[in-house]
Amino acid sequence: MHASIHARRYAVVLACSIPMLAHAAEPAFPTKPIRIVVPIAPGGSTDYLARLLGTKLGERISQPVVIDNRPGAGGNIGTDLVAKAPADGYTVVAANVSSVAINQSLYKKMPYDPIKDLAPITLLAVFPNVIVVNRSFPAKTLKELIALAKAKPNSLTFASAGNGSSTHLSPELLNTMAGIQMRHVPYKGGGPALIAVLSGEVSMYFSSVVAAAPQIQGGKLHAIAVTSPKRWPLLPDVPTVAEAGLPKYEALNWIGLLAPARTPPALLDWWNKHATTILREKDVAAQLAAQGAQPEPMSREQFARYLKTEAAKWAAVVKASGATVD
Repeated sequence: MHASIHARRYAVVLACSIPMLAHAAEPAFPTKPIRIVVPIAPGGSTDYLARLLGTKLGERISQPVVIDNRPGAGGNIGTDLVAKAPADGYTVVAANVSSVAINQSLYKKMPYDPIKDLAPITLLAVFPNVIVVNRSFPAKTLKELIALAKAKPNSLTFASAGNGSSTHLSPELLNTMAGIQMRHVPYKGGGPALIAVLSGEVSMYFSSVVAAAPQIQGGKLHAIAVTSPKRWPLLPDVPTVAEAGLPKYEALNWIGLLAPARTPPALLDWWNKHATTILREKDVAAQLAAQGAQPEPMSREQFARYLKTEAAKWAAVVKASGATVD
């Protein structure tokens, strides 16, 4: 009798202790500062979002979150740094559409493979471009713009913030889908490109919404359409390209979070849980809206599928346009 009671007590104690032992065996994370690499210079949308995420994450955990800007080569330098970093969860990259979906088609040589060398965590945010023209430009709608381009092939020009940027490839996608030919005029950054369309030096510019909104609202530029699949809150009266006459057109800028490919799934889940929770906070959505962006949290699997779809889409645009960067 006593033996059986002792046996039952021992079994209960053992059963209760197994989860505790398993929990004790799990390594604590993080036990030191973690790093979010931003593969572009400070000041842009990617940098802003990474710093917002880092601040919020730092409030949730007991370790500092360091933002490490590593610009250069269209985002390749910083992204490659993370692709080759230890797969221990302490280093991730806030990458944009260029460095993980466009550059592998654009550059003749890439130091990393975005699909094989990086592990998707989540999409963070999306933001469209808006097609803006000088107030004196004769076309006021997308249909009029396309008709003008067809009537005078290669006469219309579009500025970009640089060869291979979204501001270059978004109009190239329009060229392909509308069956028109507009000439690319690259500038050294978004600021000079916006000045070029304001001055009438070029016909149009596919500007970031947040950069162009003050010029549109001030009456200095005319907005033809936004490149998102739905109207954008910052410019609610501006139609989408699809609405304006080119169904299925979509060209979004986006920022996603990725880690080195061999990072353990438990650590990728840790990052996904914290990042997506932060993205769903109301004040985060409000701060992103002021930047012309919207949060877009995803599961790791959803983001992996999105990456492959985007890479294939932009590879076709790069091929059709003949764009390349040495």
